[in-house]
Amino acid sequence: MKRRTETQTLVVNGQTHQLQVEADTPLLYILRNDLQLNGPKFGCGLGECGACTVLVDGVAARSCVIPVKGVAGHEVTTLEGLGTPERLAPIQQAFIDQQGAQCGYCLNGMIMTLQALLNRNPHPTEQQIRNELKFNLCRCGTHVEIMASAVQAAQAQP
Repeated sequence: MKRRTETQTLVVNGQTHQLQVEADTPLLYILRNDLQLNGPKFGCGLGECGACTVLVDGVAARSCVIPVKGVAGHEVTTLEGLGTPERLAPIQQAFIDQQGAQCGYCLNGMIMTLQALLNRNPHPTEQQIRNELKFNLCRCGTHVEIMASAVQAAQAQP
């Protein structure tokens, strides 16, 4: 049976894209395959690990389980949309300064989840940071550096 495609309008990192896709295609596939945005990663495919996290209207969302039609009319921000190579977002700079990445696979989810937290609460406590990250998996064990990165980013907030 042939699947039906339709035009989907997405706003990703401030740019509007018109794409002819199946409406129930996971957003992650569109971001990576059609828009070549490789920040979000395919981890579990079930929304459990956090590797695919993006911001939808500033809120953390697991892009592997959101159909592309679910973000129509919303602003999607990926890791690539947080800063530029010349001017990194404070959270990105903090992860560099504190060496918050080892293999880097969880990095996207950690950064995007923390950015969502900072959007809601610019000065979270360490316990609030821990609570926010508890559903993001890091297989390498860089938890100490990730926490240091998060604390630095929070301290850099106005």
